[in-house]
Amino acid sequence: MGNRFNISWKKIGLAIKEFFIALGRGDLLTRLRVDRALPYILYLFLLGCISIWLSYHAEQTMLTVQKNNDRIKTLKVYHAQKTYELVRLDRIATVEKMLEEAGNLEKMEDYTSPVGYSERTNAVIEPRLSMQWFLKMEALAKDALESVESGAVKLIPDKYRNTYRHWMENVRDWCISRQLWWGQRIPAYYLPDGQVVVAETAEKALEAAQAIDSNITAADLRQDEDVLDTWFSSWLWPISVFDGIRNPNNPEIEYYYPTNDLVTGPDIIFFWIARMIMAGYEWRNEKPFSNVYFTGIVRDKLGRKMSKQLGNSPDPLDLIAKYGADGMRVAMMLSSSAGNDVMFDEALCEQGRNFCNKIWNAYRLVNMWEVDATIAQPEASKQAITWFDEVMLERIERINHLMAQYRISEAFTELYRLFWDDFSGWYLEMVKPAYQAPIDAQTLASTKHYFDQLLRLMHPFMPFVTEEIWQDLKPEGEVKSIVIAEQPKAEREANAAIIARFGLAQEVISAIRNIRKQKNIAQKEALALNYIADENYPAEFEAVIVKMGNIKEVATVVEKDPTATAFIVKTTQYFVPMEGNIDKEAELKKLGDDLTYYEGFLSSVMKKLSNERFVSSAPEKVVANERAKQADAEAKIAALKAQIAALQ
Repeated sequence: MGNRFNISWKKIGLAIKEFFIALGRGDLLTRLRVDRALPYILYLFLLGCISIWLSYHAEQTMLTVQKNNDRIKTLKVYHAQKTYELVRLDRIATVEKMLEEAGNLEKMEDYTSPVGYSERTNAVIEPRLSMQWFLKMEALAKDALESVESGAVKLIPDKYRNTYRHWMENVRDWCISRQLWWGQRIPAYYLPDGQVVVAETAEKALEAAQAIDSNITAADLRQDEDVLDTWFSSWLWPISVFDGIRNPNNPEIEYYYPTNDLVTGPDIIFFWIARMIMAGYEWRNEKPFSNVYFTGIVRDKLGRKMSKQLGNSPDPLDLIAKYGADGMRVAMMLSSSAGNDVMFDEALCEQGRNFCNKIWNAYRLVNMWEVDATIAQPEASKQAITWFDEVMLERIERINHLMAQYRISEAFTELYRLFWDDFSGWYLEMVKPAYQAPIDAQTLASTKHYFDQLLRLMHPFMPFVTEEIWQDLKPEGEVKSIVIAEQPKAEREANAAIIARFGLAQEVISAIRNIRKQKNIAQKEALALNYIADENYPAEFEAVIVKMGNIKEVATVVEKDPTATAFIVKTTQYFVPMEGNIDKEAELKKLGDDLTYYEGFLSSVMKKLSNERFVSSAPEKVVANERAKQADAEAKIAALKAQIAALQ
């Protein structure tokens, strides 16, 4: 474009304002006179408006808009004793001709236009100005805003309350009419003189019209061609599903309204959620639901939105065929949290499938065991059940608490670890009978009870595999489907001391396994275990240590064995005799590395405890915990130094 023209934005605004005032008068022929206007017109003939670039120029230009039934048909420009008629798609060529003949066309350039095209017809989309129906929203918004601010309706996560508040405090009237050929037509009827009556049916509209003019017939009435906005139907959903609009006091609406939870996306927080709350208070004088849980948008692992253009949107049916529906659900649970976007990675579907296989294989293992009612329960199994009873109580309470807070992803993560690590990795290994040996009836009954409880907990997340297994497991006297089986509840508080003491046994077993790995000792080769007794030795779980560590003998000693491989759990010193197989240099290096670590750890703890401000201001429990760390570290350092001295 040339730079010879001095553009006046003030005159642009005045011209557009005058143009819209003329349209509002409804003149069939509107003349818009712009004094000293440049005959160089850059227009945006979209949205029913015209943008005019003006400058100070000696000539005078006149624009004429021809209107017919609110549809802008033509734009006539009178300039230099010539008339140029701009008719929709031909106007670009006409403007080019006008400017060229007037000598005002300096150059033409191609540029990318934001003009939209119809997906079906490829026609240019040119919205136009027309009369619309609006719903006044200010009064409706007051109760809806108060319900969320007071906590009557909770938004989860709470961060969306600010978004909701912004919408409601800046609410605008709602345009409820749409120019479509399908939908619920607006029940407004026009009389010949332009007056409007609103009625539920054409018959009632005629009655209302005849009250205005008794000579009017049904043929004289014209129903508005527009249809209602889809959201105008959707905002009634909590009420209309129970026929609460037509029959406001029926038993179903009285029983089910208001409901508890709504799960939806934050992108429609105003379009749907806020409007449903408004409708609830308008027609039922009550909130429609108590909690709104917002899910996130599913994105790819790079954080991009799923789209066909990027090719990053997998077909869910293909994923289900490859990984199973439950596997895909696990992937979604592992990658999402309330209100946050889901970073989807297909590798998580594989992890979900593997978890399903883990559940299947665990059940197959339990089903393979033959029961012998005559044998006594082994001590290791008894101790395993004592521990897992408390673990189940603790985890059930924790999972239910997380679910009550709508921290669904965290609840599933807890459940995933409970089944994979605690149940499969530890409990089943502790109670598993020897190869081809039977299991006692009491242990098998407890194991199946745990399996039943775990399946119920997992069912909301993985409905298909859990239902299939439960139908085979199915405890006697239970309901026909797991979907209506009662969820487990913690009948009492878990014994944290038992869980903590078993944690010591787990550390001992893990240390023995590490020694086997480091020394290349097969699991089938039994080892001896010695220890210097103190209060941190888990004697109540010794049978488990013996079984899981394949220990042939456990003995208490009072002196350190320099030829044994040693390790420390809390303050208890353990020794695994190597019977001449110990590598002295390697063992000294390992003990030296451990000593360096614990000395550094003790130094960091002492820095905290030497800080008077920390000791005086920190909670008593925190300070006590740091002092316990100090005692443990000092005991381990002393033991390590003694072991190093013995080897040297």
